[in-house]
Amino acid sequence: MAKLEIIIASTRPGRVGLPIGQWTETQALAHGGFAEIELVDLAEVNLPFMDEPNHPRLGQYTHQHTRDWSAKVSEADAFVFVIPEYNYGYTAPLKNAVDYLHNEWHYKPAGLVSYGGVAAGTRSAQMFKQVLTTLKVTPVVEAVAVPFAGKFIDEEENFVPDEGVGVAAKAMFDELVRVSEALHPLRAGAR
Repeated sequence: MAKLEIIIASTRPGRVGLPIGQWTETQALAHGGFAEIELVDLAEVNLPFMDEPNHPRLGQYTHQHTRDWSAKVSEADAFVFVIPEYNYGYTAPLKNAVDYLHNEWHYKPAGLVSYGGVAAGTRSAQMFKQVLTTLKVTPVVEAVAVPFAGKFIDEEENFVPDEGVGVAAKAMFDELVRVSEALHPLRAGAR
């Protein structure tokens, strides 16, 4: 079984992405399709704006923060990106984190948990898929989209969505497992 990394894309103080990411982690654990699950918070990773002199495809990293990020992404077999929608797009810290690396992303599937207002973050998710496919990441069609996400945050700052969101998460995890297994030979050949 594979390792899943759930990457929280928002770094803004007071973000709802953290409780949504934590909920996503509990859903992944309940699903049981992954041997290991890790919640990766870009606010904690705290990458500076791209500061590597060499193209990421070369893997010639000069900074420890890049080597650490490379190791983290390399150990994953699949991802779930928890992404908000800011001004019709995804977050700058997410794009920066993705752009730091190249080969580490290849041949891995990704699920998207998007959130926002009326559009539920779907515009950012669609834009982000273009970036992912350029890096040979396979976005799965099954996704979670949470409209008016703030209304699902309770007094203890937990994300408590309606039942349909959980159903969507299960379908996404089912597909991530299938696609991760199908891509395994490509990942094994690339390492």
